[in-house]
Order: sequence, then C-alpha cells, then structure tokens
Amino acid sequence: MATRFTVGRLCPGISRRLLRPQTAEVRVIPVRVKVDMARAAVAADKADTPPVPSADRPDVPAEIPEVKSRFDIRHDYGEQVRQFPIVSLNFDDALEAYKSKTTGEILRALLVFKLCSFDIIVRNNNQLMKLSRRILGKRLFKSCMKGTFYGHFVAGEDQESIKPLIKRMEKFGVGSILDYSVEEDLSRDEAVSAEMDDYNRRRHYYNSCISSAEPEQSEIHSDKYKAHEEFGDRREDVVSARTYFYEDEHKCDENLKIFLNCIKAAGYSSTDGFAAIKLTALGRPQLLLQLSDVLSTTRQFFEALTSAEKKLPWVKRKLTKEVFQNRLEELGVPMSRDESGWWFTWMDQDASGDVDLLEWNQMLKPNHSLRKLFVVPNIETGELEPAMSSITEEEEQQMKNMLQRMNLLAEAAKLQGVRLMVDAEQTYFQPAIARLTVEMMRKFNQERPVIFNTYQCYLKDAYNNLYADMDLARKEGWHFGCKLVRGAYMEQERKRAEAVGYEDPINPDYEATNRMYHKCLDHMLTRIDKYGDINVMVASHNEDTVKHAIQRMRELNISPADQTVYFGQLLGMCDQVSFPLGQAGYPVFKYVPYGPVEEVLPYLSRRAQENSAILKGAYKERMLLWTELKRRLSHLELVHNPDKVKQ
Repeated sequence: MATRFTVGRLCPGISRRLLRPQTAEVRVIPVRVKVDMARAAVAADKADTPPVPSADRPDVPAEIPEVKSRFDIRHDYGEQVRQFPIVSLNFDDALEAYKSKTTGEILRALLVFKLCSFDIIVRNNNQLMKLSRRILGKRLFKSCMKGTFYGHFVAGEDQESIKPLIKRMEKFGVGSILDYSVEEDLSRDEAVSAEMDDYNRRRHYYNSCISSAEPEQSEIHSDKYKAHEEFGDRREDVVSARTYFYEDEHKCDENLKIFLNCIKAAGYSSTDGFAAIKLTALGRPQLLLQLSDVLSTTRQFFEALTSAEKKLPWVKRKLTKEVFQNRLEELGVPMSRDESGWWFTWMDQDASGDVDLLEWNQMLKPNHSLRKLFVVPNIETGELEPAMSSITEEEEQQMKNMLQRMNLLAEAAKLQGVRLMVDAEQTYFQPAIARLTVEMMRKFNQERPVIFNTYQCYLKDAYNNLYADMDLARKEGWHFGCKLVRGAYMEQERKRAEAVGYEDPINPDYEATNRMYHKCLDHMLTRIDKYGDINVMVASHNEDTVKHAIQRMRELNISPADQTVYFGQLLGMCDQVSFPLGQAGYPVFKYVPYGPVEEVLPYLSRRAQENSAILKGAYKERMLLWTELKRRLSHLELVHNPDKVKQ
C-alpha cells in the first residue's frame, strides 16, 4: 500500500526537520570587510562626470566615467591593503583587458574564436573531437586540446592544477565560481531512455501500489509537470547549461562527492569564492516535477481565490477573511465557516486582517493536514480535484535523501567559507528548485549570504518570484542571495510549451527580456540601498547591462567596496568586461570549469556552440585581442609575464 503524502509533508517546509545537520554544528565567523572610504567621495565623483545617454538606449549610458576613487579594503585575517587603480569602464581598453594573459594565451584565444566562427566546425565539433582523439591518440590529443579549446575554456584537471590560474585572476581583481564540468557523454536515445524509464517506473509503481478502494485521482495535474518523450533529452536546444540524468541513488551520492570536492577546491584555492551546483544531480527529477506541480497548483489556487484583484500581479494580492470564506464556498470546497475562519486566523500571522502570498505559503509547513483544503477546480471538467498526488515510501525516502545531500553541501560551504550558487533549470523543475533553495537560505543565510538562488529573466514571472522571495527574506530577517541571468533554455521551453499545450513561460522577445532583467536589477539595487541585507550577482556578458548596473550603483551611492553587488562571466569569454571591472575594484567573478580533458568534452562542445552564436553578432573581443597583440609586437613585449605586472 502506498503512503499518502500530504502537501505539508511533500513541501520543503519539511526541511526544518530533514535538513537538520548530521554532525555537530561548527560556527563559522564570516570575514568582515572594513572599508576606508567615505561615501561622500563617491557622490562627488559622480557629480563631476555625468553619464551621457546613448541614442538607441536612453536608459543605458553610452560611456561610464572613469573610476576616480581608490578603495582600500582591509581583511580581519591580515593587514594587507589593496589599492585599485584608475580604470576606464567603457570596456574598450585592450591593455587593461588582457594584461593578465601571456602572449601565448592571446594567440590561443584568437585561434579558438576564429575556429568558433566556422559553422561547419561548430556543428560537428563533438564528432571532430572524437575523431581527433582516435587519430592522434590520448597523449597527443590531450596536448592539442590544452593548446586550443580546453586550455582556453577550462582552468585545469584538478583542484591543484587550477590554483595558479585562480591566484593570477585574483591578482587582477577577478574571483572564481568553481564548477566541476565533467559530463556523461550520452547519446540522444540513452538520454531519452534515462528520462522516460524513471518516469514510467514511477507510474508503474504508483499504479501497482495504490489501492483500488481509494478514490481515483490524477497523478500530476498539469501536463507541464510530466516527462514527455519528445523532450526526454533535456540537452537539446541548450548550449549553456549542463544536464544531469537520474540513474539511481548511488549516482546521486557520487554527484554529492563531486560537489563537496568542488566546495573544498573553492575554499582551498580562493579566499572569496563560489561553488555551483544543480539540484537535478542530487535526486530524482521526477520528485522535483511532483513538488513543482504541488507548488504551482497551490499558487494557482491563491490566484483563483484572489481573482477579484486580477489587475494586480499575484505577488501583491491579498485576501480578507470574508473574501476567503466566500470564494471557498463558490469553489465548492467542503469546509465549514468555522473551519475556514480558523484557517484564515492561523494564516494571518501579523493579525492584519488580510493574507498575502507569503502568509498563504505558510500552509505548506509540516504537521498540517490540509487535504480537504487543497482541492482545486479543473478548468476543463469543472470538477474539484486534489492538489497533490500520492507518493510511495521509497519516494519519501528519496526526497529525504535529496534534502540531506543539500544540507551536507550547505554545511560544507559554510565551513569552508565558500558561497553556494544553485543554478536554475527548466521551468517544470524550477518551482521546486526555487522553494528548496529558499529553505536553505532560511537556514544558512542568517549571518551572511551562503546560499544564492538563480533567477532567469527571460521568464514572464521572474520579477514576481524575485519580489516574493526578497519580501520573505526581509520579513524573516535573513540575507537574500541572488544571481540574475537571462536564461539558458529559451528555445527548448518554447517548443515544449507549444507541443505539450501550456502557456509559453518565456518573454516574447529579447528586448522584453532585457527590460525584465533591468527591472529585477533596479528593484534589487533599490532594496540594497534601503536595507543592505541583499547580495546580487549580475551574471551577464551584455555590456549595456553591466554599464546600467554600474550607473545605478552610482546613482544610489552603492560603493563597489560594499561587496553587495557582484558581476559574473564565463572563463574564456568577455575578458574585456571582467578584468577592467576587477581592476576598478568591483567584485567580479569568472565561472571556472575544471576536470580531466576527455571528460569535459561535452562541456567544450557547448562552449564552442555558444561562442559561435556570440561571434556572429559581435567581433569586439576578437578585435581587442588583435589590438593587444599588435601593441605587444610594436613595443617588443611578446615575452609578457602577468606575474610580474605591478598592481
């Protein structure tokens, strides 16, 4: 007989129980940064050189004035003082962008970018790399890769070999987000089989375990939260994100060890680093689908109850007691007035007389049986249906395993002084991933931001989701950590929504995504200026977006030395943005992949495709590389040693 799993038990509120540390708690005292600089000096600098709006984008300055201030940062663990030089932030200074590179590295970058500009090479890069490996042999192939794609996009094979590059980047003001980039090289058929076998096994187990005496109910209410064979290979139409496929719990434990080693490497090789993880590597994706369905249905129920306020975004709607009770009756929820009144009073934690979405979500806490409340109308049939499916005892244990793995990673990050970046994934996983990450932030971000969630701004709901989570952090008094990205799954998401038959979750065009990104960023910067307990990483290769962030920081008097706004780019890409920012004193980080040469070939294949798409629209980085190479030739500086560059 299957075990019934209530909303409260399935939802991540259980993390307060299940995420309990398995070892004795170790208190980590965070590094405190003392800033020897008056904010008035920054304000005076702004007044000296006002920004010049661009013709095509009036909200983005065409030029950012040179940084005139020097920021002295002292750390508690030593008296080392770092002074940042005057640097132009127009991102067209080749010398500043590439003085951290040897001439050989510049030549390698030019070769790689040139190869990425040939469609025939990019389209067949995976096959070409495999063919080269067979022809050249393992040793020669490894040398060739280190002289081309691997050497440009990957830091090294292990935590010891990556340390020199990380230390060199730190010298030039650029930190690291470590990512162990080994991927399984599965064929499409193997990937689809792995995805669908898990889903079909779950369906078979569900059907065989549920008693025929129990009322029939749908396993998952929305087709969006089902696995579909056509989209079983989640790598298709995705070039900038790694994908994990579930095999068994042992494989998840292996992924856990890899992530723990990545955290250890980040702590070992850097004083101020990040490590990146994906939750689909730590448990069954099918469980994330189920949890996402419950969370989505719960929110839809809230939207249905507040339909009278449909002009307002759902994150700003509120329920009064009278409206709550009347709408329950209209929807046919079998609950008496006394019962609904009790539930409303329990939800209205601040006794304000109304309930917002944050208070509504308190129902998804442990030890609250809400089965009869969580029935929602099926739009197609008009019938009321349960909002959650059943879950087996085995799946309940697997959910606990996933949460315990998350807990171990967060504890390790806290112990090592490393921040943990939880990557975003497809929209059908994302409600569960976001909620679990918020639960981790609740626990581990009390003193400082250890856990960072990722928000994809190509989603129509990006601002609402960000707004709700920031409000929750503010009300409960913990630090909110966020990485803002545009998104990695656009083509795949559009095709899936159209084929399966649900609303396209993606913004209609690139400009709409840009507006969403700037809207989210502006709101966060305003909150940072007001409260200061928010940290955001502007993860973007778009120069206009970076300039916009810098300009807004100046307008709000947010100093780079405050260490609340970070910038992030990929290793081997957009150096003309990363290194000038770092030289100017802005906290900037590179996503640093590492791993054995042959095991990171799938990652290198994706990087080649991504660079090809970028180089079709812009050649600026390649032109700057040529500019720096010619400068070294003309000044007889071909033998350039970055380690001897004075800072």
